[in-house]
Amino acid sequence: MTPPNITLPAAGSTLQAPGALMAAEILEQPDALTRQLDVSRADIRRLAATLRASDVRYVLLAARGTSDHAALYAKYLIETVLGLPAGLASPSSLTVYGAEPKMNGVLWLAVSQSGGSPDLVDSTAAAARGGAVTVAVTNAPSSPLAGAAQHHVDILAGPERAVAATKSYTSQLLALWLLIDAWAGGEGADASVLPGHAADVLAGPEILEVADRYRFVNHIITTGRGFSYPTAREAALKLMETSYLAAHAFSGADLLHGPFAMIDEDRPVIAIASPGAGGRALQPVLERLAERGADVCVVGDPAAARPLNHLVPLPAVHEQLAPILEILPLQRLAHAMAAARHRDPDAPRGLRKITETW
Repeated sequence: MTPPNITLPAAGSTLQAPGALMAAEILEQPDALTRQLDVSRADIRRLAATLRASDVRYVLLAARGTSDHAALYAKYLIETVLGLPAGLASPSSLTVYGAEPKMNGVLWLAVSQSGGSPDLVDSTAAAARGGAVTVAVTNAPSSPLAGAAQHHVDILAGPERAVAATKSYTSQLLALWLLIDAWAGGEGADASVLPGHAADVLAGPEILEVADRYRFVNHIITTGRGFSYPTAREAALKLMETSYLAAHAFSGADLLHGPFAMIDEDRPVIAIASPGAGGRALQPVLERLAERGADVCVVGDPAAARPLNHLVPLPAVHEQLAPILEILPLQRLAHAMAAARHRDPDAPRGLRKITETW
């Protein structure tokens, strides 16, 4: 049985097939990326100019869930493009434990699809009281988080109704790249190819063959290095929340430590191999996996696929932008596997679209 491709209800249909919302939102991503490039770039450049004029010496990123993976992506960008130290914040330090750290010289960058989680709102306010410059990146300009921050970036993904975030994630990645590129003095030109490439990736058939092979596995490992590591983490989350399987994400470097012992031919590995330094750093891991006899699917650089099992090739773009394309086939994988397992990825059990944490 081959999992279905992404299909939408017929025009005028009143029936909502399970997974139709997630399918539609996956397919909206080329348009969402185009909209952001066309509409928000000027606002992002103005914010970047403000940040350049500020005495920012360190960046703290606050997020939860899918947005946490976007924040991790931004961490790599900030450290490699801007040369600033960056870290993932612990909002609980400020909310649960009531810490009031001194944050002069800190940029507090809060990333959230909904902008509604109380811990992000309260920790952002606490960061501002401590002297930080605060920026919120959300899909909800009227949200409490947008109101709590001194500056706001609207990712312009449009309404997202499926519980599993798809288009809001890639829109977050693009907004963060545009902001950091503009902060460094760039014009954002490299991103112009993304909408067209995204449409091509979403039309590719290779990931459905992988879904057919993996549809009933109970455990999957995802791995990547550098800019692709956040993709590995986001892919694992999508598989867990839509198909209810145990998916574990590791940096390729960490995988070679203790977790490598659990890998065998019955535990597939999805390796995200970007072009550039991250993909080169993953090569020794791929070689070790081949020696182990693991069933490995490589998503990304075709040169990294030999002698492994499956390849989902992606167009060549700058390594910094590759994560925006890398996640697209993995979103489709999560959707197809959920359908094959008779799950509804639009409404995973026990989950809500807005998760409120404190």
